[in-house]
Amino acid sequence: MKMETTDSKGKLKEASLQITGMTCAACAARIEKGLNKLEGVEEANVNLALEKSVIKYDAEKVSEEDFEKKINDLGYGVAKERKEFAITGMTCASCANRIEKGLNKMDGISVANVNLALEQATVEFNPSEVSIGEIIQRVEKLGYGAHLKENEKNAVDYREQAIQKQTRKFIISAILSLPLLWTMVGHFSFTSFIYMPEILMNPWVQMLLATPVQFMIGWQFYVSAFKAIKNGSANMDVLVVLGTSAAYFYSVYQAIITSGSHGAHAHPQLYFETSAVLITLILLGKLFEAKAKGRSSEAIKKLMGLQAKTALVVRDGVEIEIPLEEVVINDVILVKPGEKIPVDGIVLEGNSAVDESMLTGESIPVDKAIGSSLFGSTVNKNGFIKMKATKIGRDTALAQIIKVVEDAQGSKAPIQRLADKISGIFVPIVIGIAAITFIIWIVFVKPGEFTPALESLIAVLVIACPCALGLATPTSIMAGSGRAAELGILFKGGEHLEQTHHINTVVVDKTGTVTNGKPELTDVIAAEGMNQEEFLCLIGASEKQSEHPLAESIVKGILERDIELATAEKFEAIPGYGVKAIVKGKEVLVGTRKLMKKYNVDISNVVSVMEELELDGKTAMLASIDGSFAGLVAVADTLKATSKTAIKRLQDMGIEVIMMTGDNERTANAIGKEVGVNHVIAEVLPEGKAEQVKKLQAQGKKVAMVGDGINDAPALAVADIGMAIGTGTDVAMEAADITLIRGDLNSIADAILMSHKTIRNIKQNLFWAFAYNTLGIPIAAVGLLAPWVAGAAMAFSSVSVVLNALRLQRVRLEK
Repeated sequence: MKMETTDSKGKLKEASLQITGMTCAACAARIEKGLNKLEGVEEANVNLALEKSVIKYDAEKVSEEDFEKKINDLGYGVAKERKEFAITGMTCASCANRIEKGLNKMDGISVANVNLALEQATVEFNPSEVSIGEIIQRVEKLGYGAHLKENEKNAVDYREQAIQKQTRKFIISAILSLPLLWTMVGHFSFTSFIYMPEILMNPWVQMLLATPVQFMIGWQFYVSAFKAIKNGSANMDVLVVLGTSAAYFYSVYQAIITSGSHGAHAHPQLYFETSAVLITLILLGKLFEAKAKGRSSEAIKKLMGLQAKTALVVRDGVEIEIPLEEVVINDVILVKPGEKIPVDGIVLEGNSAVDESMLTGESIPVDKAIGSSLFGSTVNKNGFIKMKATKIGRDTALAQIIKVVEDAQGSKAPIQRLADKISGIFVPIVIGIAAITFIIWIVFVKPGEFTPALESLIAVLVIACPCALGLATPTSIMAGSGRAAELGILFKGGEHLEQTHHINTVVVDKTGTVTNGKPELTDVIAAEGMNQEEFLCLIGASEKQSEHPLAESIVKGILERDIELATAEKFEAIPGYGVKAIVKGKEVLVGTRKLMKKYNVDISNVVSVMEELELDGKTAMLASIDGSFAGLVAVADTLKATSKTAIKRLQDMGIEVIMMTGDNERTANAIGKEVGVNHVIAEVLPEGKAEQVKKLQAQGKKVAMVGDGINDAPALAVADIGMAIGTGTDVAMEAADITLIRGDLNSIADAILMSHKTIRNIKQNLFWAFAYNTLGIPIAAVGLLAPWVAGAAMAFSSVSVVLNALRLQRVRLEK
């Protein structure tokens, strides 16, 4: 996806490219280094596990075509999607040229060809940057019509295609290597009882079996190694090529000299089985690795699976069902009960309840009427709705969530930088160690004996593959951020996922974060001798015409008690005091102490009750009828159901919780006491919230700020980690590092725990990756590791690292 960001250096664009052909961490490091050298590139990150590159750049100095050229020059490729569109409305060649030119100007489109005779356009594009709907919309803006060709095949799944290709190669390689493995097993004294066909001991038969494996199946390693060396670097494939080639060509040499001297049935020192079995094991490891890496993006697949596949639209008065990708802005869409809402929009006709739990986590359906907002992939429960599409493709709420998850999975945590640096210099160092090992063996350990020196050299080259090191961090970041997204926590980047585990202080805003943000009627106290229902009827009728938020809360609370309101004959709002009305011929006053004093109403008997309510954080409104005190009602911004337990959970984790609010100190302390917060900062102006966060940071605290409003945005940006409540404003979410979609404070603890678990998982992976190479290389160098065992161990190390990372996808967080 391409977007614009602004920093101190001006306006930057962001491009995302799917890369093909990478085999190890050194490949990713080389591409990243090459891209970062291009003029105009601010930052380029390459993720081996996702096989993806995210590039921030100045579009005036460099283009996406330059990135593709650089990647191709380095010996890799960029995956594209190719689709055919039926075009209507063209009348001449200039029409075709106009459409072609318009499409080719779009970001993300590599090439677009329009054929007038066939009335079709063939477009090659990057699906991460431009959607099918946007392509169709561009054609329509040019004055023509477009839709996907009906018989079009599904887009190529590059990962699945690669897995199928690797599977075929492995099967062929295994079939050819099995007889060679048989000969190797038969060499041991304890396996002498195994039948060994004499033909398999023939050097030329072994060469016949090993050659296709070495140069046909293994050709991919030679190509990759050549490209790496040509570009002045080395990757895992260089190690594989050096190790297997040494074994293969030494065996050819032995076969030739033995055949010439002693006949075809002599038994020279052959290592055909070593080269063939190594390649087979490496292919098997890569196959397991590819499948495991595919599983690490399950979170994205699950989110995408929530989307509707089609939409029923009304065009030119006709109802037609079209693929979701073909929906355009302002389309009128019909949604039947039980169906998914295809895209974001607003209700034009109809009433219904919509299940928005996939976005908010709230299980109670939300009532929708004309003008209400709708979100794509939520479920229409019981009514027929006609809606207008306002956001499509990558602009929908779900697409934005997917984008955040993709960005987080594709970004790099600071802990990964160390692994990247080591991977970049690792292969040349290993080649040096292998060369020294060979010299020591042939000169000092067993002077003049080529065979043990060669075996040790091959074992060192093979055991030292840096794949595990390169996969250690990105697979954990992918799995951790993906699982967090399923729990309603969106980390905007790997760095935030890492930093969150350092948090020791959480500052929560009160209104809309700890509380629901909407006042509710909480207490009704009628004067002695006053019928409560009659009292509420008169109060509700008086407040019904008021526009004050507290009046709305009172009226709503009375209506929820199934009390029918009368109609006020006269109404007067008295600013700063309350309201005055005539209802059923009676004069009704509702308001503050000042209002009662102004009309000489005696309230001395209820002053203590009123003060007690205010100490509990409630706002009390007094009422009189025909000059006599009639009772009072109280409203309060009620606590969210989970706030108290969530704050207790954070405190049990050893995290200090501070509540910050602009409310008066008495109300703030009352709310703080109710939820169990000991440290309350009250009467803070919006611009002062960021300063309060800075003061806490100056005390050496790692601060997470949690808020939902525009006034929280500066503090969210200043904090070490900003967490925005997903039910809040877009400005707050833009300023934050983490979005808590469900609006539940338990998500704060969940986010911190997910960060702890992910970082622990990364450290486990890095430890075993480093330990594996640190221990494996010396063992191989002293001759205690046969080359084929080294190959198996190398394959197992990569797979084990990925499988360990995948454990994060099954994390259960205790509440």
